[in-house]
Amino acid sequence: MASTAVNAPSYVHDLLKELHARSLEQESNLPSPMPPRCTPEFDRIMSDKFIALDQDKCEFVYQLLRAIDAKTVVEAGTSFGVSTIYLALAVAQNTSGSAAGKVIATENEPAKASKAIEYWSRAGEAIKAVIDLRVGDLRETLTKDLGTVDFLLLDIWTPLALPTLKLVQPSMRRGAVTIVDNTLDNSLNYGDLFKYVDEPGSGFRRVTIPYSRGLDMIVYEKP
Repeated sequence: MASTAVNAPSYVHDLLKELHARSLEQESNLPSPMPPRCTPEFDRIMSDKFIALDQDKCEFVYQLLRAIDAKTVVEAGTSFGVSTIYLALAVAQNTSGSAAGKVIATENEPAKASKAIEYWSRAGEAIKAVIDLRVGDLRETLTKDLGTVDFLLLDIWTPLALPTLKLVQPSMRRGAVTIVDNTLDNSLNYGDLFKYVDEPGSGFRRVTIPYSRGLDMIVYEKP
C-alpha cells in the first residue's frame, strides 16, 4: 500500500518505491571502509550512486513544504532527482491555479542530471514542468534568478553547505526553512555551517530532528 503522506498518483508512488529501493541496494553494496569524503577515490565510487534522501525524510519534507505553502524551492544536490520529485509534487500542488512555482534543482554531474530528467519524465509533465534544472557548479548556477526562496534542501557534500546557504540567504523570505541531511553522522564536518547559523544575531534558529543519521531544520527569522 502506498504511503498516505504524499498526495500523488499510484504510478508516481510506484516510481518512488522503485528508486528508493535501488538507492538502498546501492548503499548496502558500498565498500567498507569508504575512503575519506571529498577525495578523488570517494568521488569515483559515488559518481554513479543515487545518494537519495531517505524515504521517510522525503515524506517529511513534502509535508513541510505543503504546510509552509512553499512556492520557490532550491535543492542543492539533486543527484538522480529522487527527492526532487517530492519537492516538485508539493510545489505543483501549492501553486495549482495560481502563479507557477519552481524547484531550482542543482547538479554538477551531467550524467546524473540526464538520468534525473528521465525519471522526472516518468513522473509526469506536471512535475517536470516546475523543475528548473541547473547543471554545473552551484556556486555559479545559484548566483541569479532565484526569486523569493521559501525552502532550501541541503543534501550535498559538507564543504559546500555553508557557501550554498550564504548564496541563497539574500533571496530567503522571513520564515524560510532549510533542511540539512546527515547532521548527526557529519556533525564535525558541518561545524562551520552550525557556527554560522547558531551565532547570536544570525537570524537563524536550528533544531536537530532525530531521523536516521540526523536531519537539521533551520528557520530564517530575517532580521
